[in-house]
Amino acid sequence: KHVGVNVAADPLFTVSYTGTNRALVIISADDPSMHSSQNEQDNRNYARFAKVPMLEPSDSQEAKEYIKIAFDLSEQFDTPVFLRTTTRVAHSKSIVNLENPTSWEDKTELKTNAAKYVMVPGNSRVRRQLVEKRTAALKDFAEKSSLNRVEMNSKDVGIITSGMPYNYAKDAFPEYSYLKLGMVYPLPEKLIRNFAKKVKKLYVVEELDPFLEEQIKVMGIDVTGKAILPFANELDPGIVANAIGGCASGDAIMAAPEVPPRPPNLCPGCPHRGVFYVLGKLGAFVSGDIGCYTLSFMKPLEGLHSTVCMGASISMAHGMSKALKD
Repeated sequence: KHVGVNVAADPLFTVSYTGTNRALVIISADDPSMHSSQNEQDNRNYARFAKVPMLEPSDSQEAKEYIKIAFDLSEQFDTPVFLRTTTRVAHSKSIVNLENPTSWEDKTELKTNAAKYVMVPGNSRVRRQLVEKRTAALKDFAEKSSLNRVEMNSKDVGIITSGMPYNYAKDAFPEYSYLKLGMVYPLPEKLIRNFAKKVKKLYVVEELDPFLEEQIKVMGIDVTGKAILPFANELDPGIVANAIGGCASGDAIMAAPEVPPRPPNLCPGCPHRGVFYVLGKLGAFVSGDIGCYTLSFMKPLEGLHSTVCMGASISMAHGMSKALKD
């Protein structure tokens, strides 16, 4: 999950320097709209921060194919590779074409290479330079890779996008031209420049942070993104149609029927119910961890008062014991 990468960040940044003995693929699942998360961070930023390539599929078929490509990239460039998915991609269903598995090869031999894997300053300074050379090689790969493709239609409008937002934009504007990025870091600058020259107006359609938009603007390319699209929550075809087309007809694309609200609650018979009922009656201040029992903060239980992240309840309880001298 996206917040799990925070916990793994220390070794992640170092393994970017050491590279991999064979292959290492990190699947990061972001959660736009926070369907089951405590924050809405955009883990594409980790790719740029740690200097690790990132792939982003837009459907089930690509999710399968990109895993194989990610492992190949990891071995070829001696680097960990991110594969970023989002809740909407992970929960979607579509037809997937399978292929016969390749023959198994034992690659579990343990090899020692202190200069490569012992990150004392003398070694890490050398590896730091190799990371930059690797990034340059990955940029060249991104320019030629079929992961990034141009779909030329009308030259009036071009859209640069990736992941699930590609589907939203295509639903809303099938007649526009597209640069679909399957590799969101590092970016193919030449491909982006050539695409931008072919269209009169250029947009970036992406969820959460202006990750692509900011890098494209640094290239000196005039592009519109978060000036018209929201920073938070998931997009949908209606939001994209209204933002780019400026027409109210876009509302009808994703019009939701009026239904009675059904707020989430603990399951009938859940053993947490009795615990939090008693805690609520006692008036105790309760700090909790991530889990379904966070729903106990709602009426009628009202037995939970703070949830920050996984494992935080222990440290918060320790802090409260010190503050309250109890």
